Amino acid sequence: MGEIVDSLTSLREDGKGYSLSWDEVRDLQVAAMNERLQERAGMIKLVGLRARDAGITQIASRADVVPLLLPHTAYKSYPESFLVEQKWDRLTRWLGTVYAHPIENVNLDDVADVDDWMARLGDAGIVMSCSSGTTGKSAMLPSSQRDVEFFCADGVASFEWGSGVKAQQDHLIFGLSPIAQVPRNEAVGEALRAAFGVAGRERFVYPVPPITIGSITRMVALRKAMADGTARPGEIAEFEETSAARQKAVDAAAGICAEALIAARGEKLQVMGMWATLFKVAEEVRARGYGAKDFRPDNSCYAAGGLKGAQLPPDYREYVYETFNLQPDRNFQMYSMQEIQTAMPRCQKGGRYHVPPWLVCLPLDKDGGALVAGDGEGVVEGRAAFFALS
Repeated sequence: MGEIVDSLTSLREDGKGYSLSWDEVRDLQVAAMNERLQERAGMIKLVGLRARDAGITQIASRADVVPLLLPHTAYKSYPESFLVEQKWDRLTRWLGTVYAHPIENVNLDDVADVDDWMARLGDAGIVMSCSSGTTGKSAMLPSSQRDVEFFCADGVASFEWGSGVKAQQDHLIFGLSPIAQVPRNEAVGEALRAAFGVAGRERFVYPVPPITIGSITRMVALRKAMADGTARPGEIAEFEETSAARQKAVDAAAGICAEALIAARGEKLQVMGMWATLFKVAEEVRARGYGAKDFRPDNSCYAAGGLKGAQLPPDYREYVYETFNLQPDRNFQMYSMQEIQTAMPRCQKGGRYHVPPWLVCLPLDKDGGALVAGDGEGVVEGRAAFFALS
């Protein structure tokens, strides 16, 4: 990285970066974004193209970077036929247009599906992150090994700052929600387990088969085929059987989680998941006659992902906290997304999400073409764009 970028990303190491004001870092952020442009414009094809089209050779203000920002759709701009027709060589070449490093030595022989393709990229040192792809096309986001080191350390540091819980390998970890099984998520999960989990103790895994990008892609493709009448009877039967089996596992999951938590209630626990499943598990625990009095007061919680459309009562957070005897100062919440590799932890004092200095937040107007009026002058409303300096 460049010298200025390094000065900002290094603030993560002792946690003080989360408490700096924007006034303290904004000029450095502008200089760091310019440093990044000079380093990367010739390496990332899409960024170089946008810079040439906009006539931008340097970033001297926050406004200068706006024409260079990539819409989230840039990471899913590959033709859908590359996936459907399994053109892994073409998909790999496309990936090179949004990646800063050469993509080399990827073994594409006999790739079975998109999950296998991502595994082959991993063998070549490229760690993939993907969106869920509910429209049929997942955003494909490549990371280097250095990126992996950064976002794993970031996950641990942000949890420590936002929860006050230190990484002392003294929690029994319970994963209580389904997650997309992609290499980046797995790397972050392993880093958190290594930092906070008791050495030698397996974490509890949500008892539902993990969601993979390949399974989502196949599901969406089959639904399209069913809609236009081209799906074969055997494919439909397999889809229905798989869906029924998964639904059966989902229906049983909350009860299985509750029983495991009750059995481990005398240990120091860290419950992790999304609010919808945390709430369901809490209901099951209470239905069995257990609650705060049965769990230790030094338990901790990692909640992320929002409600995702789930209809929960207004006091759903308090309900979960009270069920597992979770103290307010040992709960971690954060805001993030697959397109960036850092977390914005929620602070204990003001209840707001802190944007660290190595992540530049740019509020844009409705069309996304300019900074909103009053940028940096107080409370503003706009569309959030991010420049991840890391």
